[in-house]
Amino acid sequence: MVEAILDKFEHYIDDVTVIPSSGGVFEVTVGDQLVFSKKKLERHAEIQEVLDAVDAVVGPVPDPVGEH
Repeated sequence: MVEAILDKFEHYIDDVTVIPSSGGVFEVTVGDQLVFSKKKLERHAEIQEVLDAVDAVVGPVPDPVGEH
């Protein structure tokens, strides 16, 4: 998941932090805004839905080179 986020947004974000936790908690935030929470939805994330959620906050960015 982190790799997919970096592949798409590496030129548009300052950093990515991965914080290990227990209990299967998986959350994605942009700045201080929560954009996906496995805990709240009680299911795993689909990569595209997380990318779309990040897009909604930072704005759409061009696909990476070679991804058309």
